[in-house]
Amino acid sequence: MEYSISQVARMAGISSRTLRHYDDIGILSPARVSANGYRWYGRPELLRLQRIMVLRELGMPLGVIAETLDGETDELTALRRHREQLAAERDRLDRIMHTLDRTIADLSGERRMSDEEFFAGLADAKRRLRDDLRARYGDGAGAHMAAAETVTGGWTRADHEQAAEQGRRLFTRMSQARERGAAPDDDEALDLVTEHYQGVRALWPADAAAYHALADLVVDNPEQRAMVEAVDPLLPPWLAEAIRAYAVRRLGHPPAT
Repeated sequence: MEYSISQVARMAGISSRTLRHYDDIGILSPARVSANGYRWYGRPELLRLQRIMVLRELGMPLGVIAETLDGETDELTALRRHREQLAAERDRLDRIMHTLDRTIADLSGERRMSDEEFFAGLADAKRRLRDDLRARYGDGAGAHMAAAETVTGGWTRADHEQAAEQGRRLFTRMSQARERGAAPDDDEALDLVTEHYQGVRALWPADAAAYHALADLVVDNPEQRAMVEAVDPLLPPWLAEAIRAYAVRRLGHPPAT
């Protein structure tokens, strides 16, 4: 059985425009296009769309999704792998929720989080970030993270909380700029990102390429994204684009081709 683009869009809960975009970039082509230009989709296309949507929920960029799907031939193996990824994502979100619950209880006076718990949670978060950086960018990125940990190794809990509060205030100002309609590459946005970059540089010597790559973490790393979303759920993609624009326009990183 075949379905029109509007029928598929309705079933999947997405727009026809999204499906046309998927066709344009080659990630999901219709089974056929009729003489009048209508796109028609069959069961294989619906299954591929399902997998695209699952991987998008995991935060995977469309380019990586295309490479992942095109490199797989065993449908059952692929689905099992996607399930494993979802399970891993669920576990990671559970850890974030647990940390947030403890922090809320601490701040509300319901239950004071001990310094031991605070630093244990902080160490776990650093380890996961270091592992993510190493997986994305190689051992060199892990070494940079280790250097940053050396800088903060002597910090007290108050130091960490002060840094976190400064970050929240900066994200709040970015959120206000976004709500006023500032584009990520506007001077207002780039001036705010200057403060973000200086904060990063205070911990490790990020060059233009490293800072440009940091944009991916804001969107794709669940813990980093949650930290920004806690201030503004719509801020992560805006901030990621602003970081990339800053790296290109003010740090001299080559623009994307």
